[in-house]
Amino acid sequence: MGIRCGGSVRLGLAAGVAVFFGLGAAAVAQSPFGTWTRPVDQPVIRPVKDSTFADPITGKMVHWQALHTFNPAAIVRNGKVYVLYRAEDDSGSRMIGGHVSRLGLAVSNDGIHFQQMPEPVLFPAKDTQEDRESPGGVEDPRIVESPDGTYVLTYTQWSRKLDRYSVGIATSRDLTHWQKQGPAFLGAYSGRYDTYKYKSAAILTERKGDKLVATKVKGTYWMFWGDLGIRMATSDDLIHWTPVESSPGEVKVVLKPRPGLPDSDFPEAGPPPVLTKQGIVMLYNGKNKDGEGRDPKLKAGTYAVLQAVLSADNPEKILERGDAPVFQPQLPFEQSGQYAAGTTFSEGLVFFKGKWWMYYGCADSFVGVATAVVR
Repeated sequence: MGIRCGGSVRLGLAAGVAVFFGLGAAAVAQSPFGTWTRPVDQPVIRPVKDSTFADPITGKMVHWQALHTFNPAAIVRNGKVYVLYRAEDDSGSRMIGGHVSRLGLAVSNDGIHFQQMPEPVLFPAKDTQEDRESPGGVEDPRIVESPDGTYVLTYTQWSRKLDRYSVGIATSRDLTHWQKQGPAFLGAYSGRYDTYKYKSAAILTERKGDKLVATKVKGTYWMFWGDLGIRMATSDDLIHWTPVESSPGEVKVVLKPRPGLPDSDFPEAGPPPVLTKQGIVMLYNGKNKDGEGRDPKLKAGTYAVLQAVLSADNPEKILERGDAPVFQPQLPFEQSGQYAAGTTFSEGLVFFKGKWWMYYGCADSFVGVATAVVR
């Protein structure tokens, strides 16, 4: 969710059925996701206060996941679920964005019980990205597998010194050793976006067996990114990305805030969207406004998960967008903690053991999980 940070779609139809507007006659299709439910009523990843790590920036030992563990990416590898999660240490000021964030790795045989690795796998270091990631950190990952088996990670690079954030790209073959590739938009349009502030990026995928693999539409890969509105970018190699513009210097916004609805403050990119025969199915995070124009059915400031469907032939075209959350804060650990307004902030999506599994951040403090049957 912001660095400084289960209902059903309200369409008047049977559960799980969506009308695709804009197609003329009554084209009807089903979402691939059934109703999201919690298999357990507690977080699946929590802080570990005694985990220590030799910080390469300061040279000191730090308790790297002592305060908060949240906002997870997820991938299936060799029959297990791997989650990369944002972990905050106990340094800095006691406020959102005031700590150092690193990415931890956890693995599970059943999707629920996780073993957290003792040290982070991606972190600020004395490398080519130091100025963009320190002091501040690496935050809020999303992950996909490329067609050749390489893992591609999008994450937020945050520098308090520069007061700047951007989407960083990193690649790996084993999920533990990562090569930082730098900012996603670096060099695009002759450098027009080199100092642009942007975050929250999810790459389009397609389900192939139990894997979600990055896929192309119209001969190119697609990324959906941003908060305050969800935008798009394209790439030939999953590393170098070009924002989609409505005019030179103006980024095109495909999903905008909607007054009176759960995304009245803004929509923000969620986990990697999935290309289906019915369209591109996108789970995304909506923040409710605080004040006039908010959704009265949710607390002010709440982050809930919503769903939209975009055209499989034209990702810039919205076919359907639900008015009600498909998942929202309900349990105590989702409504208390570092972000007490209530948060189910979805960033991880996998197909595992014949179900869909969604991993989400809880109040900027923990990682939770929900599952849905295949429709």
